[in-house]
Amino acid sequence: MSKKKILLLVGGPSKERKVSLSSGKAIYLALRKLGYEVTKVDPKIGSKNFSKYNCDLAFNALHGQFGEDGTIQSLLERQKIPYTHSGVKSSTIAMDKLKSKKQFIKAKIKTPKFKVIKKLSDLNNTISKKKFVLKPINEGSSVGVVICKNSTSLNKTKIKIYLRKYGKLLQEEFIEGKEVQAAVMGSKALGAIEIKPSRIFYDYNAKYSRNAKTKHIMPANLEKKFYNKVLQLALRAHKCLSCKGVTRSDFRVTKDNEIYILEINTQPGMTPLSLVPEIAEYFGMTFIKLIQWMALDASTNR
Repeated sequence: MSKKKILLLVGGPSKERKVSLSSGKAIYLALRKLGYEVTKVDPKIGSKNFSKYNCDLAFNALHGQFGEDGTIQSLLERQKIPYTHSGVKSSTIAMDKLKSKKQFIKAKIKTPKFKVIKKLSDLNNTISKKKFVLKPINEGSSVGVVICKNSTSLNKTKIKIYLRKYGKLLQEEFIEGKEVQAAVMGSKALGAIEIKPSRIFYDYNAKYSRNAKTKHIMPANLEKKFYNKVLQLALRAHKCLSCKGVTRSDFRVTKDNEIYILEINTQPGMTPLSLVPEIAEYFGMTFIKLIQWMALDASTNR
């Protein structure tokens, strides 16, 4: 195999920039060990000419808006540069929690009841008398997520700030149960891991802080038939959005083994604490092999 030149896109302008830098550092080292020539680029909004780097493919290690929502994918496609992960349409839908939920419902994948909140008074008609979740529609890594015990426990000032910041929020029924995350690679479901955060839920700090004391249970502690069902649903979610490469789907599994999908991530983290590499490692695929597969899978037909 000739020595390929790879353009590694890392950093970016989103709120998940720090996560991307961590993913990018690990990916860079793996690509170098594999013998690739790697050019690291930290793109800004308005970045256009990636062809000037004269690389064979782009490895997209960006997270969040701009890097994960179809924007960078569209730029790479227009310049006919092969790239990793999902394409424009899949990335756009997956990043939009409202659009992706509608696709899950069409595919008969259970998802929590939800409502779009445009102003504070929209919360008067709550979808759940117990706990519910408020989250931005177009953010990842649990950025801006708030869990409310009930409508009277709302921090109205905080919610008003979030509405001004994000324009609208998604109110979602809180599903009590196990947090289970499943990885898909190409046309195969790799496996599922259970997360037990010491915090209220698997939020940004629980995901990326070594001090968060989050327990990772691999494989997820589910009866075999329900474990397999999680994998089937992750693969169905991947396919119903026409995703490519590697994805990670987040689920809640109730004590009665009802399975609800929360969202699908088209650019799962590749940090030292990330779940997809951990799942792959459990099934005998080293981090370097995982990165190699992703690089070889890159194409202009995403």
